[in-house]
Amino acid sequence: MKNKIFIAAGCFLGLSPMISCQDSSHQEMVDILQKLNKQSFTISHPFKEERKLAYCDSLLKLGKDGQRPYIYTEQASLLLKAGREQQAVNTYQKLIGQFDPMSLDQMMPDIGIAYMRLGERTNCMLNHTGSSCIFPIKDDGVHKIRTGSKTAIDIYQEVLKMHPEDLESRWLLNIAYMTLGDYPQKVPTQFLIPNLNRDSAVYTKPFIDIAPSLGLNINGRAGGVITDDFNNDGYLDIVTSGWDLSDPMHYFENNKDGTFTDCTEHSGLTGITGGLNIQQTDYNNDGLPDIFVLRGAWLTKGFGNQPSSLLKNNGDGTFTDVTIPAGLLFFHPTQAAVWADFNNDGWLDVFIGTESITSAPNGNLSSCMLFINNCNGSFTNIAAKAHCDITAFVKGVTAADYDNDGKQDVFISTMDGRKHLLHNISKPDGQVDFEDVTIKAGIDNNERSFTTWFFDYDNDGWQDIEVSDYQFEHALSYYSAAEALGKPVPNAGNIILYHNNHNGTFTDVTKQAGLDKVVYSMGGNFGDMDNDGYLDMYFGTGNPDFKSLVPNKFFKNAGGKRFIDITSSSRTGNLQKGHGVAFADFRNCGYQDVFAQMGGAYIGDSYASSLYLNPGNDNNWISLKLEGVKANRAAIGSLIKLTFTENGAKRSVYKTVNSGGSFGSSPLRQEIGIGKAQKIDDIEIKWAGSGTIQHFKNILPGRFLSVTEGVDSYKVIQLKKLTFINKQGLMCMPMTASNNQ
Repeated sequence: MKNKIFIAAGCFLGLSPMISCQDSSHQEMVDILQKLNKQSFTISHPFKEERKLAYCDSLLKLGKDGQRPYIYTEQASLLLKAGREQQAVNTYQKLIGQFDPMSLDQMMPDIGIAYMRLGERTNCMLNHTGSSCIFPIKDDGVHKIRTGSKTAIDIYQEVLKMHPEDLESRWLLNIAYMTLGDYPQKVPTQFLIPNLNRDSAVYTKPFIDIAPSLGLNINGRAGGVITDDFNNDGYLDIVTSGWDLSDPMHYFENNKDGTFTDCTEHSGLTGITGGLNIQQTDYNNDGLPDIFVLRGAWLTKGFGNQPSSLLKNNGDGTFTDVTIPAGLLFFHPTQAAVWADFNNDGWLDVFIGTESITSAPNGNLSSCMLFINNCNGSFTNIAAKAHCDITAFVKGVTAADYDNDGKQDVFISTMDGRKHLLHNISKPDGQVDFEDVTIKAGIDNNERSFTTWFFDYDNDGWQDIEVSDYQFEHALSYYSAAEALGKPVPNAGNIILYHNNHNGTFTDVTKQAGLDKVVYSMGGNFGDMDNDGYLDMYFGTGNPDFKSLVPNKFFKNAGGKRFIDITSSSRTGNLQKGHGVAFADFRNCGYQDVFAQMGGAYIGDSYASSLYLNPGNDNNWISLKLEGVKANRAAIGSLIKLTFTENGAKRSVYKTVNSGGSFGSSPLRQEIGIGKAQKIDDIEIKWAGSGTIQHFKNILPGRFLSVTEGVDSYKVIQLKKLTFINKQGLMCMPMTASNNQ
């Protein structure tokens, strides 16, 4: 392999004029991924159920009679993980009567979840509707084939008679009744968890999942999503990924008529597999969104030593892997990276957080990397020199200028318990350097954390920090049940919110903001779903345990003071595992829809992704596409300030150009709500890196504007308003007055 990499690198240096450098590096990456995928098919891999099943079969042929029940027990568990639910329940049924009462008692919850999954397979997956697995389950989400849930109910009731304190089984029992349309009226009183179907404190119109009608509901495992305009026609396309090296990427091109076409094969992405997270960037400043693929996260025993990929957008609907010539080839597990211009030279750099497992005997040891853009298509890792080579089990990284000094800082979340706030103290000569100010900033409290981002949730002009707590000792159903029953669940998957104090320090305002709720975010993003000018948050939830059947969560920002759970009324609380999330105005209506990449770690936990259509509102909005000149061309890191008068009061809304959350990438075209304002008094843009400040006065809302750094006038982009259709009818809501101006 080393010789092949050397050939590709030599090609980049001009040593092989007869070979296309990019074509060579692209095929090299395909070969590397195929080889690693083949090597991973072993029983020592934590998520290769089919290989382990084959091993069980061999043991059954050789094993003694006394060993068979225990091998069959393992086989049943593996069959469930492999998505062979009927075989799993058949195997469990064979085992009943072969164990003593104590052993059988311990096995019963596993048998219950197997029947639950069988019910989900025959209903939510094979007969999927827009209401499938949406919490609270009702309407088309109620199971028509009742066998799985009905049997699960019988099993869980027996479990709870013996163990009434088993909150995991109690939660799953109530969900099983819900799938049959029998919650709460038929749930035995002593096992009932009341009010699970209660509406939120603040009602919002329901979103509708239209992914099945658009062909976007590809069944997949946990992965990432990017929504952006990859062919520069003004309409938003979708790219998705799945975490395993056997999982393909998908490129859905927007046909500009309310439909999408899967252009994966034409795009050159065939063979570019894997990716728990994907992001867009413009690494070469050519105005075309490129793709960065992050691989290997969560995998132990060396299986996470996978390369990430930089995919160059060729401008013709195709992508080429340029990882090797770009100098970005490494073999470390990661799903966390952020693109920003850390040295203010007008080119995007990339900070990558890796998963270093120091406690495991065969753990992966690696450090964070900072690749500075050489402005010629290549990068150099300077992390050690820049004092940011953190060694930790990194789960999320994000960048912003939190102290408004004109330089991009970095925040890191980890499963080790520590967080890191790295203050950019780079010199004027461009020498990049960071100082760890975590303790000084007051955010050094220790908890395992995951999803994270910077955003200005209260519109005071200073970047705040969201970071998701991810500590657990049980399946997540335990914590959801405990919360619903009013039992104490301290620090159980809360969304922690740090408010920026404008002096380099932060205050934990989680409780005051109403976010001390059970969430357990594996992915998430933010956007303004009602165009009131305040950023809302949507989270994909879960962990690999099949009993962690908990809803995704949607929180509305109430005036920058509190967040209100609108999961139930918005109809976006998918019970399946959630990961990559993106907010985007797919229909050019001014309303942000939510795309959620669904699915867990196991093949049996695959699930269809969702595109939740926004029901609309009567607030106004503006959409801005910025193009840097001295700043990086994508304008990432640039700060937008909108000032307007609403209901007689002057106020401002702040938005930084980025793709949003740490798992899932929203468009770099910024979609910003302005409430009831009839015009925008001033648009101020502070361009990242260059520090140039521009103003545009008296702007009418409801339009798509293109702004180029240094150019005093903006362009109005004319885009068709698209209509998406499903069985319920037309999904694009009537336009408000501002939409027609």
